[in-house]
Amino acid sequence: MSATTSPSLPATMRGVYLPGDSTASVRSVAVPEPGPGQVLLRIGAAGICGSDIGYIYREHKTHRGVEGPAYRGVIASHEPSGTVVAAGPGVRAFGVGDRVVVYHIAGCGRCDACRRGYFINCTSPERAAYGWQRDGAAADYLVADESTLIALPDELSFVDGALIACGFGTAYEGIRRINVSGDDDLLVVGLGPVGLAAGMIGRGRGARRVIGVELSEERRAWADGLGVFDATVAPGEAGPVVAELTGGRGTSTAIDCSGSRPGRSTAIEHIAEWGRLSLVGEGGTLETEVSDPLLHKQVTIYASWVTSLPAMSELARSLVRWGMRPESVVSDRFALSDADTAFRLAAGAGRGKVVLVPDLDG
Repeated sequence: MSATTSPSLPATMRGVYLPGDSTASVRSVAVPEPGPGQVLLRIGAAGICGSDIGYIYREHKTHRGVEGPAYRGVIASHEPSGTVVAAGPGVRAFGVGDRVVVYHIAGCGRCDACRRGYFINCTSPERAAYGWQRDGAAADYLVADESTLIALPDELSFVDGALIACGFGTAYEGIRRINVSGDDDLLVVGLGPVGLAAGMIGRGRGARRVIGVELSEERRAWADGLGVFDATVAPGEAGPVVAELTGGRGTSTAIDCSGSRPGRSTAIEHIAEWGRLSLVGEGGTLETEVSDPLLHKQVTIYASWVTSLPAMSELARSLVRWGMRPESVVSDRFALSDADTAFRLAAGAGRGKVVLVPDLDG
């Protein structure tokens, strides 16, 4: 390789592809070579995100209003973490042996959004998301732009890193926007992986009470086992519990991770006067009477879409300081060879997060 390289790299590797028919196939492909400003990672863990299921796994859908399907037939997964095993020309900040998380979109690097670290909002034709328009993490190796890397602290595992790469980053941005602190109670609606992350981050930032609302009894039981939530309830039971824990006021902060109209309505119903509401769940609609639940209560609504690269790096350091491990929300780990089973579980009614760990194959 025309790069700084660790010894004994194989010629081929495995990669997971999503044909769009609710299956995942493992193929043998050549190990890629990093170009200028790029590194080659040996993948330590790759997460399976709900957006992969909704837009790629079942069928290849349009996303972000772009013409044609969002998925370009590349290796799946936009939640990578791993170890640098080769560095291309011009790489400066990272080298062979470094443990990293990959911000899951590579932007043009020149627009205002990119210069602020929000590659997610880059509108250039050069914008490419790992696992959507360029090869992703569901493989043994991944070529990544150095500009998308953040350091993975030694105290965190590769599974921790994969979760930071998307779900925890998304939750962190939502929690940052409403500035959860020790003065606040936090209501989390939707206890999928992002909701679990929001609860953990809210607790890490000092929230007095964290209350979870989730339709699935199995997911509520899984959330209870994390030791983060003061209570987890079904939507129809939220009123009395929130009233009891907040002295009848409602919660000063709330975050909807459900992406559903009923979930958002639940968050609005139980937010306190002068409350701050964060919307991070994709899809669905927002339908509400305005005067009583919003205007008269002086509610502020924030909407966010993933986080910035600097904030993602901040999150990794904060998790260490809080003594929190994202991997605690993982309910199932699979080898790459079992990718079809892993995606099938992630697309069903799983308890927590599903991840792929290449080393499980031995």
